[in-house]
Amino acid sequence: MPAHLRTRSPTRPGFYTHAAQGDGPLSADRPQGQQTLEIDVEQSPLLPAVKSGKGSGGGGGDDAEAVDWIMTSLLFVFPAIGGLLFGYDIGATSGALVSMTSEQFSGTDWYGLSAFQSGLVVSLSLAGALLGSGAALLYGDKLGRRNELLGASLLYGIASIIVALGPNLPTVMAGRLLYGIGIGFAMHAAPAYIAETSPAKVRGLLISLKEAFIVGGILAGYAASYVYIEQLGGWRWMYGLAALPAVVLAAGMYWLPESPRWLLLSGAGPKAAVAALRRTKGSVANDAAVQVEVDGILDAMAASPKDISKGGGAFDFTELLRPRYRRPLAIGMSLMLFQQITGQPSVLYYAAKIFQAAGFAEAGEATGVALVLGFFKLVMTGVAVATVDSWGRRPLLLFGVSGVVFSLLVLGTAQLGVLPVPADMVAWTNLGALLLYVGAYQMSFGPISWLICGEVFPLKVRGQAIALATLTNFGSNFAVSLVLPSLQENFGQAATYFTFAAIGVAAVVTINAIVPETKGKTLEEIEALWDK
Repeated sequence: MPAHLRTRSPTRPGFYTHAAQGDGPLSADRPQGQQTLEIDVEQSPLLPAVKSGKGSGGGGGDDAEAVDWIMTSLLFVFPAIGGLLFGYDIGATSGALVSMTSEQFSGTDWYGLSAFQSGLVVSLSLAGALLGSGAALLYGDKLGRRNELLGASLLYGIASIIVALGPNLPTVMAGRLLYGIGIGFAMHAAPAYIAETSPAKVRGLLISLKEAFIVGGILAGYAASYVYIEQLGGWRWMYGLAALPAVVLAAGMYWLPESPRWLLLSGAGPKAAVAALRRTKGSVANDAAVQVEVDGILDAMAASPKDISKGGGAFDFTELLRPRYRRPLAIGMSLMLFQQITGQPSVLYYAAKIFQAAGFAEAGEATGVALVLGFFKLVMTGVAVATVDSWGRRPLLLFGVSGVVFSLLVLGTAQLGVLPVPADMVAWTNLGALLLYVGAYQMSFGPISWLICGEVFPLKVRGQAIALATLTNFGSNFAVSLVLPSLQENFGQAATYFTFAAIGVAAVVTINAIVPETKGKTLEEIEALWDK
């Protein structure tokens, strides 16, 4: 029975629900509580007309679903600011590290940071994100998506002020750790909130655009670095400006409703969920359609094997070790790991310093080039979002990561001084290779790793598996950003680039061996791959 048809639930007469994708035809041997009755929705006076269509995620689609674009945009934009502030931290840190360690512009007497201390300034926010995502894994379902994002906004704002006003390095580091905890909460709650409140027909678009907000934040951080890099104490402004969007995030999430699904999971009851869902629908809210959707969520919860009476039930990681789940788990975890240890996310933190080493000696000139890099990254993210459903996930990954490897080899060769180009072109060759590096990454690992993680994990273990993927992402990002300055100092830029290139080759081999093409497949069809 197609998922878009409306059906009456035999377990709760008077309510309607969407038919499950796996429902077959009615038969006498099916238990009464599992049977569904097809009704003529096009003739029903109570329900809006629907058309058949294939939606994202294998759950069918409702092409005629009305959307209040103003409300839908607000439901997306405010949570996405949580991701923007994560990206802003990456971009701002690139310039703040140059400013903080400058004898002329630091404005402190502790500007002479060691490579390890520089690594800590960068990586403590990632350590905090690791702590925050772990805490969200344990307590997120009790807090709720909206409260998590409100908490993240509070942490973002307070931490920004602490760092901006910090009189010494330990205070700055404490603020960086606190900011990272906010990142962990925001990156856990924002995707869930957007997915649970977005209309089905635009959910895929909005989830893809979330990556663009992160990249936009990186670009904004580079812009702040460019403006304040040669001002006394400019690093304080770079970090302190994050407090402004944090206030916007707090105000927006205070006004927006809680996720209707979480309200049902938390035991708040259908009445609260109906009220919240009606608000998310905005001007196109229809009482009958709202009740249909709430009833569908209740039916899905009733069919869940988890104990949902306590906000979603306890995690059982032993389920992930079953043979059926080993390949999707290997796919998701390896993509998250390779996404980080090929160096590109960590390189962004040190972009200005890398450009200085590449030949753009002045701090202002280096941060200006970094600003161009951030804009290029945003453009390439848009290209990836526009082509992923036509070109496919696997080709983008294979060709994109191969481009990453090639650009790293060029960068390493240039650092050795054996690249066959004139001396006055070395800096520009480095710039071209770095642009290729970022562009190829953004066409592959950047958005597609998270997309595939959302597709390959079977429904039963999806929440646990994505939580592990998030922890792997932040943990490996933290490790690489911490050791990158020491690696560059002890072994040189060339050896660093060649190391990342070797890891990239391993990534290409792994992707080719285990990652299937998921373009055009429903989630059920993808899940069936693991039974073969």
